[in-house]
Amino acid sequence: MIYIGVTGWGDHDTLYDHVSPRDKLKEYGAHFPVVEVDASFYAIQPIRNAEKWVRETPEDFKFIVKAYQGMTGHQRGDIPFETKEEMFRAFRDSLTPYLEAEKLAMVLLQFPPWFDCNRDNVAYIRYCKEQLDDLPLALEFRHQSWYYPQFKEKTLDFMKDQGWIHSVCDEPQAGEGSIPRVTEATQEDATLIRFHGRNVHGWNKTGSGDEWREVRYLYRYNESELKEWIPHIHKLHEESKDVYILFNNNSGGDAADNAKQLIDMLGIEYEGLAPKQLDLFQE
Repeated sequence: MIYIGVTGWGDHDTLYDHVSPRDKLKEYGAHFPVVEVDASFYAIQPIRNAEKWVRETPEDFKFIVKAYQGMTGHQRGDIPFETKEEMFRAFRDSLTPYLEAEKLAMVLLQFPPWFDCNRDNVAYIRYCKEQLDDLPLALEFRHQSWYYPQFKEKTLDFMKDQGWIHSVCDEPQAGEGSIPRVTEATQEDATLIRFHGRNVHGWNKTGSGDEWREVRYLYRYNESELKEWIPHIHKLHEESKDVYILFNNNSGGDAADNAKQLIDMLGIEYEGLAPKQLDLFQE
């Protein structure tokens, strides 16, 4: 199956018409069958949050949970855990509701732009796999060195051998802090594709918080740019049973529209979505 959705469910204004913040996920589930949980990147979420999100989504809905920033080296300052093992254990525990409901598609470990291809970082990826070994895990790099000609095949073989799902990216080609499009599956069960936009000038802009994100992901894909992806999506679907596609280009509110556009282009009609808000009042 090809699952298409967006990252987060709070900021996609075109999906919601007079919907309160607490009801947005319920309405989101009427449009898409999968979502990325990005709140888990900023803090390990209380189990009650995941219980609520699982309860508010259709039976076949899937979550891709982004790993906590302390686990992937993004964290600035002190990590609020005494040991790394305690941090990983707390994160694992937070996933229990998704697992019990069979709604966890995968956990995404996205490493930062300064996490380059070297022996120590390979060892750390092995450590992460050991800590989370019984979970479906996706790996996304942000440093180009992992796909340098001399390392590309070794990187892909490493992911295959270790059981990592490949997070294939569409993003600006803007130096070492961006990766090329490498449309190769590393696992038969699943492949992840993430569309980050192609804002070359904003990709490496310095800043922090919302201001940085507002520039970095400001991009709307046009029809031809999405169309060029269709053969790659079909290829990856031949290599993996399930392909999960997430749009992250939402600085200008474009992610949901692009996701729906791609659904139409692929001729997909999802069954089992939640009823849309307006449909509740129709016979």
